[in-house]
Parts: sequence; C-alpha cells; structure tokens
Amino acid sequence: MNARQLIFDLPHAPQLRREDFLVTEANEAAASAVDRWPDWPHPVLILTGPAGSGKTHLAQSWAAVSGASISQASTLTVEAIPGLLASGAAVIENAPGDADDKAFFHLFNLARETKASVLITSATHPLHWNVTLPDLASRLKAAGLAILGAPDDALLRGVLVKLFADRQIAVDEASISYMIARMERSLAAARLLVAKVDLRALEEKADVTRPFVARVLADINEPALFPDVDE
Repeated sequence: MNARQLIFDLPHAPQLRREDFLVTEANEAAASAVDRWPDWPHPVLILTGPAGSGKTHLAQSWAAVSGASISQASTLTVEAIPGLLASGAAVIENAPGDADDKAFFHLFNLARETKASVLITSATHPLHWNVTLPDLASRLKAAGLAILGAPDDALLRGVLVKLFADRQIAVDEASISYMIARMERSLAAARLLVAKVDLRALEEKADVTRPFVARVLADINEPALFPDVDE
C-alpha cells in the first residue's frame, strides 16, 4: 500500500449561481418556471423534487436575483412572516416542515396582499402534505408548481465534469461513465464523490483513472447504492 501524505480536508463550497445550474431534460421545465420571475402567474411557486435534484441550488440562485430572504419551513411562524416578506420575496426551504397550517395560510395571503413572491421547496408534492386547514388546501392547489426530476445521465455527466474542473482535476470520459453507471443518482452524491476522489488522489499522489475511481467507490459506498454494472 502506498504511503499517504497528510491532507487537510478543507470544505469546497458549491457554486450556487444560476449560471452554474446545468439544464437538461430532467430539470428544464422547472428551471424555466423559476426563471419566469417576476412574471409568475401566481405569487407562490412550489418547487418539488427528490433529494439531490437541485432544489436548493435553484432556490438560492433565484434568491440572489430577487433579493429574497431564505428560511426553513420548520421555523415558519405567523409572527415571522411579515419580516420574511419585507424585501418583497422569500424562499421557504424543506416544506412542509413542522410549521402549522396557519403559518402557511398567512404566508400565502400576505404574499398576495403585498404582491410579494415566494418560492417554496419540498421533497413531496403539495397534494401529499398533511394539510388539515381547508383554506390552505385550496391555496396550495392554486399555487404555481415546478417539478424537478431525478438527475438524468446528461445532468450527472455535466455536474461531474464541472466539479472536477472546478478542482482542476483531469478525468477522462471512461472514468466519468464508470461513475455514472455506479453512483447514487443525486447531485449531492456527485459532490460527495468528487470530494472523496480529490482527497484520495491528493493523499496517494495518484492520477484519477477508472481503476482509481473503482477503488474509491468500493471504499465509500455500499453495494446497494453503487451496484457493479456490467460494461
């Protein structure tokens, strides 16, 4: 086994600008819906998609353009809503969270009254939220809806190439294809994989080749998540 040099695993902050959001068939419709702002047909747009599909990236890049405040649905209260909408725009992440129906109902009403814009992210479709307030259920049905699909091969490929390029790591096409065939299909998993490959390559002073990538995948992922797909 090669001796490894000591490497400080410094955080590599993801770029969450709109120009860093790669668009493919999996997310084109949702990205277009967000980009229509400020001409949204409804003051509230709900952005849904599975974990790792890019909801936070798209929401934070919109916040940078709109000047929106950003908060978690779990902290949403009726009293906090006027402050959240003070700038005329707000992002509410990870809905529905633990907020009660009255808080969301007040959010919808005040956004409409003040002509504010609200982008809400959620891993579940709003029709599946456990809503007990009938008036809120009707507000949710009327809100705009943008759905992000799970990342497709084209998106994963583009994200991996960009993440490696950001770290100035040369990776050939065979290695990228190998990763895509075996990795968890999420953008979060892509970021984690690139960070692990980068750290391991620095430790071993090794080039990133397909055999090298295979060793990293074997070490950091369970077989159920990264099955051994035949070439």
